[in-house]
Amino acid sequence: MKGKVLIICGSRSDLEIAKGAEEVLGSSKVEFETHVASAHREPDKVRKIVERRDGSVYIAIAGLSAALQGFIASLTDRPVIGVPVSAKLGGLDSLLSMVQMPSGVPVATVGIDNAKNAAHLAVRILKLAENAAVKSR
Repeated sequence: MKGKVLIICGSRSDLEIAKGAEEVLGSSKVEFETHVASAHREPDKVRKIVERRDGSVYIAIAGLSAALQGFIASLTDRPVIGVPVSAKLGGLDSLLSMVQMPSGVPVATVGIDNAKNAAHLAVRILKLAENAAVKSR
């Protein structure tokens, strides 16, 4: 399948959750890269990852105030899928920060700690794009 998914984790502790997405993407034969970069502590690193990579879809995995997905969405017009992490408050804090994005900054959001569903959604987005390209030929 054409396209690449970029998974960006807000911290190293989120890598365990990212494994679920990597497993789904790998079994779907979708190319992906996983990075760790914090929107709060390393905004320049996040910006470089987004601007210098050829991601078709982004998966942002973050907990607490979870600014990562909104920051990524502000840097690209490609789809961004947020995965809230249950770091505090059972993940409700990060879930709310993802679903309450301001108008014009769309972020699709899946369930708390559910990176597998984020990957399934990314695969569907890539399939739609691939089918549209075939139909336009």
